[in-house]
Amino acid sequence: MLFLVLLAVFVFVIELRILRYAYRKIGVPPRYMFLVMVLTLLGSQVNIPLYETAAGRGTTVVAINVGGALVPLLLSLYLFVRMGMRGRMLVGVAVVAAIVHSLARIVPGVGIAVPMLVPPIVAAAVSLVLALRRAPAVAYVSGSMGTLIGADILNLPRIAELGAPVVSIGGAGTFDGVFLTGIIAGLIA
Repeated sequence: MLFLVLLAVFVFVIELRILRYAYRKIGVPPRYMFLVMVLTLLGSQVNIPLYETAAGRGTTVVAINVGGALVPLLLSLYLFVRMGMRGRMLVGVAVVAAIVHSLARIVPGVGIAVPMLVPPIVAAAVSLVLALRRAPAVAYVSGSMGTLIGADILNLPRIAELGAPVVSIGGAGTFDGVFLTGIIAGLIA
């Protein structure tokens, strides 16, 4: 039992170091890294309703997830303003959004499915082409915002096909996709 506890602590410490490295690489000061992580993880449980829309026999509430959409949006805006690579970031977001949208599939009762590794790889590749030396920040913004826009925002007109009472922008699988895409893209770049 002691071995398992020590192993869990060891894995947790390694993951924290990797996340700290990733956030530092994309341009988040170390003093804010823990706050961003906590807000992302706790916020993944919070959906803020935006509006209701008719869907089939009833209505669907469209909400936005705090950890999967608002935190990445705010962090992306911070990097967008701070890094001074606005044009490159916008091009990266557009490319990732277009590719993610072309691959996104509506799965009734489940959500919107996108191959998990495609967004971070595309975001990393695009950011390396657009901003070789400062690619991690471009990769984070391109990957997280491109995934949100391509998977969720551009598919809002099709939410009736999901057959769900609540649809959350950046929620459920998208939270994982946005979080992992931003971090993995930043690490790869």
